[in-house]
Amino acid sequence: MIAFVFPGQGSQYVGMGQALAAQFPESRETFEQADAALGMKLSTLCFEGPAEQLTLTEYTQPALVTVATATTRALKARGLTPAFLAGHSLGEYSAHVAAGTLAFSDVVRTVRNRGRYMQEAVPVGEGAMAAVIGLEEATLVEACLEVANGEVVSPANLNAPGQIVIAGNREAVQRAGARAKELGARRVVPLAVSAPFHCALMRPVEERLAPELRSLVVSDPVVPVVANLDAEPKRDAASAIEALVRQVTAPVRWEQVVRRLASDGVDTYVEVGSGLVLSGLIRRIDRSATVLSASDPESVDEVVSSLAG
Repeated sequence: MIAFVFPGQGSQYVGMGQALAAQFPESRETFEQADAALGMKLSTLCFEGPAEQLTLTEYTQPALVTVATATTRALKARGLTPAFLAGHSLGEYSAHVAAGTLAFSDVVRTVRNRGRYMQEAVPVGEGAMAAVIGLEEATLVEACLEVANGEVVSPANLNAPGQIVIAGNREAVQRAGARAKELGARRVVPLAVSAPFHCALMRPVEERLAPELRSLVVSDPVVPVVANLDAEPKRDAASAIEALVRQVTAPVRWEQVVRRLASDGVDTYVEVGSGLVLSGLIRRIDRSATVLSASDPESVDEVVSSLAG
């Protein structure tokens, strides 16, 4: 059983999607739709940069959704259909485009706003995120609570066994990282991010984004989307939207998402779009899984030929 999984922010690079658009008409049309929806040449930004602009959150988010959708449409045009969908953080929006829950043009506009709201919620330098390697969730939660001192710090991405990202106020994240090491963490790696995602500092984003999401035209997903929020498959439009709303401040429970997919019979994962981050995490979570990736014409053809029938 096949699941398509979609990466989040951090997987972007200049040149992504260019070969897809050059070779596959359905991929080229995806970039044209994104340009029209946003009133800008997002395609040129993806293909040619500059990198500094592509890494600005309000552009990164629609760019990654566009590349993921361009790749999904190429796979579907060649007869590949997943039984389940899931995405990491922003990737959950790509999953709902693939599921037909939301229209692609609506999503690229919404995630551009999502990115802008995230950047505006916390001034650059005031928030931080760090990956904590080698500590269990319960111990890390305890460390965060011990050192918060009235500031925000909490687990933001529960990515894989022994890999949890924390987010919050910069100094609180530094204190929690130091305490995590005292409690046995092997490493604490500060992340180069523009804002502290998936923590209480994102509450203003949730409040601004919620009415926009709830006003969109939605349909029940044609393929279940396993949500970051609770690792439960969303099979109706209302629960899908509420999961996207609450996802802004809630941790991404990626390990649970993959374990839920496996328990529902998924044994093959295709990472769709830019990067290979999720492929590495899935291999750590489920060593028996087959993990493939599709991001350009060659890898699309390879995935289709290996999974045909």
